[in-house]
Amino acid sequence: MEEKFYITTPIYYPSRKFTLGNCYTTVICDAVARFNKLLGKDVFFMTGTDEHGQKIAQSAKNAGKTEMEYLNEMIADAKELWKMLKIDYDKFIRTTDDYHVKSVQKIFKDLFDKGYIYKSAYKGKYCVPCESFWTESQLVQGKCPDCHRDVVDQEEEAYFFKLSAFGDKLLDLYKNNPDFLKPNSRVNEMVTNFIKPGLEDLCVTRTSVEWGVPVDFDPKHTIYVWIDALSNYITGLGYGTEDDSNFKKYWPADVHIIGKEIVRFHAIIWPAILMALNIPLPKRVFGHGWLLFGGDKLSKSKTVANAECVDPRILAPRYSSDAVRYILLREIPFGSDGNYSTELFLNLINSDLANNYGNLVSRTLSMLKKYCGNIVPEAYLDTEEEIDKDLKQTIEKCVNETRNYIETNFDVSKALASLFGIFTKANKYIEVTEPYRLAKDESKKSRLNTVMRNLLEAIRIGTILLSAFLPDVSEKVLNSLHIEKPKFDDVKKIYNLKAGENINELGILFPRLDVEKELEELAKIEESK
Repeated sequence: MEEKFYITTPIYYPSRKFTLGNCYTTVICDAVARFNKLLGKDVFFMTGTDEHGQKIAQSAKNAGKTEMEYLNEMIADAKELWKMLKIDYDKFIRTTDDYHVKSVQKIFKDLFDKGYIYKSAYKGKYCVPCESFWTESQLVQGKCPDCHRDVVDQEEEAYFFKLSAFGDKLLDLYKNNPDFLKPNSRVNEMVTNFIKPGLEDLCVTRTSVEWGVPVDFDPKHTIYVWIDALSNYITGLGYGTEDDSNFKKYWPADVHIIGKEIVRFHAIIWPAILMALNIPLPKRVFGHGWLLFGGDKLSKSKTVANAECVDPRILAPRYSSDAVRYILLREIPFGSDGNYSTELFLNLINSDLANNYGNLVSRTLSMLKKYCGNIVPEAYLDTEEEIDKDLKQTIEKCVNETRNYIETNFDVSKALASLFGIFTKANKYIEVTEPYRLAKDESKKSRLNTVMRNLLEAIRIGTILLSAFLPDVSEKVLNSLHIEKPKFDDVKKIYNLKAGENINELGILFPRLDVEKELEELAKIEESK
């Protein structure tokens, strides 16, 4: 039986078009999902949009559209962006989907019937952009602790979820399941800032907001965004519907990968809701850091005030989806904040994609054409030298490290660093073995064939792994090597290419860029927007 693997992004709030920051989380999840497919697992990858609340209603009004007209345009743009970045999701959930609305109403009623939800009145500090109520003690210098904006006093009749009943259970969860919330610093934040001071019951409905899921037994109330949004992880699998086969098959989730600003909702509120419903908890919640621009978080609510280009809709068509994926996956330390700049992006294309990987493939296939007539040669093990053994040992080490980083902590940055160690070593192998020198001596033909075969195998193994991270270029290279359905088991096989097979020649995979010229061109594009 295939091992199951269920991974989710957060569902995004489409009050404006998605940014590079939204792409960061989604590309990470896509790479992790693809890698687990390589491992032969039955993977289910879900993403989607959180479509209710005050901000959506206001954004639609400002645009002169109905909520659904506005949302349909935003979701079409989001799906087009995911397609552009080769996001291979299995399910895109919208919280306005009929099945989700009905399931959320059922979840709310179940919690009410079990005594975990009750009606009262709420007076507190309310953050309109975050749609969150806060106590005075939770404010930071009088402002919202999440977005640091002003809050307002607000009171209304509301239903409450008995979050206060789950403090000890959450502490036990963290203690008995140390892998539940990662990185470890997030646990300290939850315990110190929220659980130890005492959890307060959570306001879970609104009467002042019409654009939301109505409480079916008290329709003047709409269900507050976090029960509505968080439930997507199970409703998207069919929980609460007639066909809950995917829920039975894939739940519990192997990991929810989210931004650190919403860890509280996923590590406190979500497990408490699941405990109340007597549903198994997800295996892990990972709160990654922020993609920073000029030291600040890239978000829909921030405007880039200079000519730096951060629009993936411009970057991907100009430099390839793989290039955009690469900087998001490689350069940002997973779990920590990381800085983005256009200059860094362009330099990485040159150094890693053009000079390292692209150059290795180009040089190798060019030599294969020149010295072997584009034919995969036999490997003559009697000509093997220490440099060959060293290359194979490096490949094996990098393969194991790449897998370990993904499987233990979803660390895509370190995984890619290890993976590129294969290409770096292979380029050095060319410099040491000098196949262009061997080709001049007919008596060295067997040795030349062995060197060429080792280079092809390094490219094959590295590219199979790379297909999880950079799918477009990997597909081109693997097609050239006549590999249609790459799988992880193949990277453990030495000399898996078929001797005598014709290898298709490839053009330049990543053209080397004139960074200064590109910066000038992108500045003009940004200024014209």
